Amino acid sequence: MVTVPPGRERQTIGTRGWKVPGQQSDPLALERQVCFALTLAARSIIAAYRPVLAPMHLTHPQYLVMLTLWERAPLSIKDISRTLHLDPGTLSPLIKRLERVGYVERHRSRSDERSLEIMLTSAGVALRAQAEAVPTTMMQRLGMSASELEALHDSMTKVIVAAQHLEVGDHNG
Repeated sequence: MVTVPPGRERQTIGTRGWKVPGQQSDPLALERQVCFALTLAARSIIAAYRPVLAPMHLTHPQYLVMLTLWERAPLSIKDISRTLHLDPGTLSPLIKRLERVGYVERHRSRSDERSLEIMLTSAGVALRAQAEAVPTTMMQRLGMSASELEALHDSMTKVIVAAQHLEVGDHNG
């Protein structure tokens, strides 16, 4: 049986429904479903980030926007939207909140007046130094090694690519 870290005993995930000699296995057992495990993992990870990001006045989605901008700013809302796989309607309120706390500014693109570019302010640039502690802090909070998290990331990337490939196939077929 797989359990969550100490202090979170209220939630466990069973044997994943894999066939154990001498036992029946229900293929529709909730605990066997990959989609359920991924949902629980996503919710749990986002909740674990909350207290780490709170001192920076960031929510998890805002943190993802900042990570995108720290990699390469300025960016258009369209580019951020594409990178994070979020629709612009979901992204706009995140950008506005980041603007209100002083981490980003919106400006009209010089190359295309119809497009808005999101730029980091000096406070947004400075925040990166504080955010550099987040990955290590999260590794400690989760009680997982860098190699375990890298293996998990590799597995998740494989699932994402496979699912996206299905989406493309579903639209073409």
